[in-house]
Amino acid sequence: MSTYLRYELVRTFRNTRFIIFAFAFPLVLYLVIAGPNRHVHDLGGTGLSAPLYFMVGLATFAVMTGAVSSGARIAAERSVGWNRQLRITPLNPRVYLVTKVVTAYAMALVSILLLYSAGIALGVRMPAEDWLEMTGLLLVGLVPFAALGILVGHVVSADTIGPVMGGTAALLALLGGTWFPITSGAMYDIARSLPSYWLVQAGHVSIGGTGWGTLGWLVIAAWSIGLIALAARAYRRDTRPA
Repeated sequence: MSTYLRYELVRTFRNTRFIIFAFAFPLVLYLVIAGPNRHVHDLGGTGLSAPLYFMVGLATFAVMTGAVSSGARIAAERSVGWNRQLRITPLNPRVYLVTKVVTAYAMALVSILLLYSAGIALGVRMPAEDWLEMTGLLLVGLVPFAALGILVGHVVSADTIGPVMGGTAALLALLGGTWFPITSGAMYDIARSLPSYWLVQAGHVSIGGTGWGTLGWLVIAAWSIGLIALAARAYRRDTRPA
């Protein structure tokens, strides 16, 4: 596993175009959006400052995009027969899937640290335990998106994976409140049923909140269980001998 994981990490982090879109793009967006609003201390009635809200929102967008993008690599590997080649090696299929998930988490941690650094530069201040709790929620909330990436990678072709991945991540970010607070109305009801919304809500630990609450944990758990089951089924069907 260590050999394949090292190969996957090196291959991912050497992809210059991927690094630009995965890391630089959310960072630049954050500075452009939060910079002019750095003195807003209660964004849209959330109780959160604009730099903090958008720091968590863009971190959500970055980790979602990074996790879901694992599907693009899986689809590309399927299109050139790399998956079939791996199946005749001693590599365990579970190791293959775990490696994809670990790679997604490595990318997520880099994105989070970059955005945290930018947030601190714009004045975000929290006790150390709040930073840790918020990061923990972001990483737990990444589970359904990692499963989604594996699922889509095994059911969508390499030719169409780009629009599917990009559109899915953009829609979940919009409905989850990445770009603006969602506090009422029908959109609020929809948002509360999505895991992306609860990732954004992780920022509430800074004002004494729990970040999620019971409903948030139930939504994350339900999406995680459902997508993991679907991803496992798609993987087994895709790798079934002809």
